[in-house]
Formats: sequence, C-alpha cells, structure tokens
Amino acid sequence: LGNATLRQELEKGRLYIVDYKMLDGLEGNVINEEQQYLAAPVCLLHLDKYQRIMPLAIQLKQKAGVDNPIFLPTDSRLDWLQAKMWVRSADANYHSLVTHLLMTHLLAETFCVATLRQLPTVHPLYKLLIPHLRYTVPINMQARSDLVGEGAVLSRMLAIGSKGRLLLPQRAFQNLTYASLCLRDNLDQRGVTDLRGYYYKDDGLLVWGAIERFVVKMVDVHYGGDESVRGDLEIQAWIADLTQEGFHDLKGSGMPTAFRNRAELSKFLTMVIFTCSGQHAAVNNGQYDWAAWVPNSPTTMRRPPPTAKGALTMEDVMDTVPSLAQSSLQMAIAWSLSQQSEGMRSLGTYPEEHFTEDKVR
Repeated sequence: LGNATLRQELEKGRLYIVDYKMLDGLEGNVINEEQQYLAAPVCLLHLDKYQRIMPLAIQLKQKAGVDNPIFLPTDSRLDWLQAKMWVRSADANYHSLVTHLLMTHLLAETFCVATLRQLPTVHPLYKLLIPHLRYTVPINMQARSDLVGEGAVLSRMLAIGSKGRLLLPQRAFQNLTYASLCLRDNLDQRGVTDLRGYYYKDDGLLVWGAIERFVVKMVDVHYGGDESVRGDLEIQAWIADLTQEGFHDLKGSGMPTAFRNRAELSKFLTMVIFTCSGQHAAVNNGQYDWAAWVPNSPTTMRRPPPTAKGALTMEDVMDTVPSLAQSSLQMAIAWSLSQQSEGMRSLGTYPEEHFTEDKVR
C-alpha cells in the first residue's frame, strides 16, 4: 500500500474482494479412499501503482476465529504461498462447476430447448440462433455421463464431494441475474469497467459489440417497430418458456418475461449468442494454459486448510497439493477440454444459409 491506508485505497476504488462463500459447508470428496479438502476463502485484492491486481490478505474460512488466521504477504514464504494455492483451488472447483458448466453449457441447453420447442424453423430468430446452439444437447449429455456423473472424471479430480457437485451449481443458479449474463452490466456491477490490463474485459467487449451490431441489424430487418415485437406470439412464447420453465426458480433475477421493444429483444439475443460463443471460449479454451501448472490451479487438496501460521514445511505443502496421479489427470483433462473442436466455426460463419431472403443475404 505504500504510505496509503486501507480506507484511502477503498475510497479510491482500488480494493476488490473475491468471496467463495458458495463453497462454504460443502463436503470434501474421497478419491482412492483418501479424504480431500476444500476451503471457502475470502481474498482481498489491491490495484497497485503498476496497475496490477495483487492479493493483499487471505482468510481461508468464512467465519473469523482463532483457528482462521488472516494470511498476509509479510508472513513466511510457505504460509503465503499455500494460502494463495488454497484460493486457487477454490477457484478451480468453482470454475469447473459454475463458471464453465452452469454459466455456459447448461444455460446454452436452456436456450436450445426453448428454441426447439417454441420457434418454428422458418422463424427468423430460429435461423439466427440455431447455428450457435449446434451440438449443445449432445455435448451436454456426454458431459453428464463422462465428466460430472458419479464415477466420472470430475469425481476423481475435484475436491468437492458428490453431493456438493450438485449443490454448488444449484446455489449459483439461485443467485443468477440477467445483469450477470450481460457483459457491460456485469463489468459495471463488479466495478471493473475502467480496469486496465483486464484482457477478458477488453476482448469480451469487442466480441459483445460485434454480436450486438449484427443482432440489432437482423432484428431491425425483421421487425419494423416495437409493436411488431410485442405482437410476435412465437417470440413471446419463447421468452415465456425460458422464464417459466428454464428460470422458474429464480426470484428477483431481472430476467425479462416478455419483450416490449426491439432494444430489449436485441439485448437478450446478444446475451444468448455471447454466452454460447465468446463467453464459453473465454472460460474453456485456455484451461490448459491456466491449469497445466498444477499449483496454479489445484483441483483438490489432500490436507485440511492450515489453522495457524509459522508451522508449514515444504513437505507439508507437497503433501497438500494433488498427488502425481491427480496432477496427471488434471493436466490431461485440461488439455482435452482446451483442444479446438473439429466442428468449430468462427462467429459469422453460417454455411447452412438458413436465411434465404435477399434483404438478409
């Protein structure tokens, strides 16, 4: 902090908190008859004078107590190192089940099912959406059996036990908001719109903007005004299906229940396409780069979180991080998920040519 105080840096908007409270109370996994452990940490981050976001303090459990010390950069090298690894392990578990599985795959399936049920193939918005929903259901069916099911890959890799692997996405879903899915709103709510060097934001806004411009043009071509949007019973049935069936448990989410004008429709369609394309690419394609160095993203920990400072040895650290077999599995899965699919198509590539109208082509 230099000569500044926490209050001064807070008032300047230079402090951030990452809170993994959704992991609190989830039971640990058992892998090869060995108990695994998970923390629900709170991490205080600081935007320093070099425009780097650096960890400033870490608490590994939600409730303060004598057995829950606050780890600091001034602690011993091993204490601070392992505290950071516990945060990264929590993030790895959250990323697998929420950021990736729930917030892209399962949401995409919700959009896909509603589209297939409510929009006829001749509807212009069916034609607009269906290329971005291609293979969604088959991929998710395979994921349910090969990745997230009992005895599947994640059950041999993650720190979260079988009940927790179901409960965590449920908790996250209950906290889902429309704003969190719309990139500009998401960035504003998290206070990172003006953050420099945040490449997800920088690249994401470019992708969001390109999709948005395309969608607005397509909507304007097919809807002469807001009244035509309100009068389209099929698109109103589509959003009602999503709200009443796909998102029926959500309260206060801000999800639209009907489209009143072209702007609302365009924003929602942009969100759907972005979720199924740019957002999924952002959280999926770089997994090997992020997780191949296992201490940077350990998917499980083999000893409980420390309850005191100053007692760690390097042997303790090595006994805590994933075993050689677990590390090999983590690297293999991260590599596999990061590979480009043979059927991958870049945004804007539509070889099927669903649209045959001259005004669109």
